[in-house]
Order: sequence, then C-alpha cells, then structure tokens
Amino acid sequence: MGPMLSLGVDDEPKLHQWKPNAIASHLLRKRKGTRSYVSGASAVGLYWDYSASNMTGSSPEPVSGFYVIVVVDAELALSLGDLSGEFVKRLDQKIPTAESSLVSRREQVLGGSVYSTRARFGDGGREHDILIRCKGDGGGWDASESELVVSVDKKRVVQVRRLQWNFRGNQTIFIDGAPVDMMWDVGSWWFSSPPGHAVFMFRRRSALQSRLWLEEEMLHKERGVSGFSLIIQAFKNP
Repeated sequence: MGPMLSLGVDDEPKLHQWKPNAIASHLLRKRKGTRSYVSGASAVGLYWDYSASNMTGSSPEPVSGFYVIVVVDAELALSLGDLSGEFVKRLDQKIPTAESSLVSRREQVLGGSVYSTRARFGDGGREHDILIRCKGDGGGWDASESELVVSVDKKRVVQVRRLQWNFRGNQTIFIDGAPVDMMWDVGSWWFSSPPGHAVFMFRRRSALQSRLWLEEEMLHKERGVSGFSLIIQAFKNP
C-alpha cells in the first residue's frame, strides 16, 4: 500500500490503558495535507508532508525531507522531521511548546537479517544507534551456528549463541548509565508455518537494583506513568 501516516489522540490519557478508538484515529493516505478536528474538549490541528521524503535502509520511517506537526489547543504537541522547524516558523513563530515525553516506540521492518534504528532512552538523553544482527533464521543454518548480536553505538552489548535453541530470553544492558532490559523472541522464524515475526524489545528500568520490567510496569500503572520502551517487529520476506 506504500507509506502511510496514522494518528491517534486520546482526550483522557491513561498511558497504561491507551487505546485509540475509531473516531480519534486517522489513517492519512495523502502524502501532504492538513486536518483539523475536535477530540474531547481539545482542538487538534495536524500538518504533514512526506511527498518528497527520503526512505532508505530498513527503518520504516523517512530519513529526511519531511515534517509531521500536531498542534493541540494552540500548543505545539508534536514536531517530527528535518523540515518541521521551518514549517513551525511559518505557522506561528510564537506558538508555545507543550510539555511532552516519549513513552513508547514501535517499528515494523521487513526482510534481511540486519536491523538498525536510533532511540533516546530518557528525557534529555542523547540518541543512540542500535544494530541488531541475526545469523540463521530457519533457512538451512545449523542450529549451532545461529546467533544474535545487538550493538549500541557500535559497541556489542548482547551476544546469544545457538539462537535456534535460545530463541527467547532477556539480558540487562546499560545505556546512559541506566539499566535497560533487552528481550527477544525469534521462535516464530523457526517454529511457525508460515513464519511469523520476531520481536525485539528494549525497556528502560528506573533503578539499578530493582524489579524486573514487568514488576516495574505494574508500579507505573499504579502511578499513572509509563517508562520508555522500544519494540521492533521483524518480518521475513515471503
């Protein structure tokens, strides 16, 4: 179907329960346009243009040549893309920026055995280069040769040998001095027919000694907050 943009807005956000409904979710098939609507008591304005965007590599996102702007109640709520700054200036130089925090990121990638992306694991932190490399995917490799390697900023942080046997697991790594639980499940590549998708998840924890990420998620639910998570779903070419 080609590149598409979707937007969901919840006027009563509860991060651990958020599910966009049919009214608040919009699938935008045009590569450039604007849209305004009301969500609850908030006026939402959406502006986007990825008609000349540069789509390269395995990432599902454009690399450059695009912008996505969301304005809620006359405040800048979301600004994406290398062209967003210039568009915001044309929109209104004095528009205030709303306080925000990235809580979740999901990417879907297709084909190959090497996946790369960039992610920021905390407010105010820097972006990190993440590379996931899988050797052996059920296509004739000996089980003893299958392997998963994860690198952050070109430094190897996870290495799992005999991946076909250790197809599901987790390890704790450290990014910006904070613990991050890295989890993987690639069993569907070997044991499903037709093959499904592998899942790689990075979930930041708030304390070194602490709970596992699932226990911490329960605490976040009680407090009405959510920690950052990066989820990558990797599909094989048919």
